[in-house]
Amino acid sequence: MRFMMLMIPKGYEKAAPGTMPDAKAVAEMMKYNESLKKAGVLRALDGLHPPSMGARVSFSGGKPRVTDGPFAETKEVLGGYWMIEVKSKEEAIEWASRCPAADNEVIEVRQVQEFSDFPADVQQAAARLPELQG
Repeated sequence: MRFMMLMIPKGYEKAAPGTMPDAKAVAEMMKYNESLKKAGVLRALDGLHPPSMGARVSFSGGKPRVTDGPFAETKEVLGGYWMIEVKSKEEAIEWASRCPAADNEVIEVRQVQEFSDFPADVQQAAARLPELQG
């Protein structure tokens, strides 16, 4: 089973462009990332620049509308993610619990929807693009 562990740092929604974590926090996180890798569960990971450097594309009436960051109405934003492959939700939560997160950080654990999770009609509709089936 694949799970996304989503880092949600409180206050990051207001971070200025170019805001970076401090070196000590990064060093601790790299030890954690190495433990995920050594255990063979890590599939991908990345940190994200603050929303002030991003954009959102919304759709109203079928037309795209671009809004540049920061996004005033946002209360929580992603600071980064890990994609892990483990045997259960409990194991994913165990890995998230080991993260050297700060007091202002939360990790949301979400299972990835696999192709086989979908009902037959949805699988049939998606069968036109076999490279997306996992």
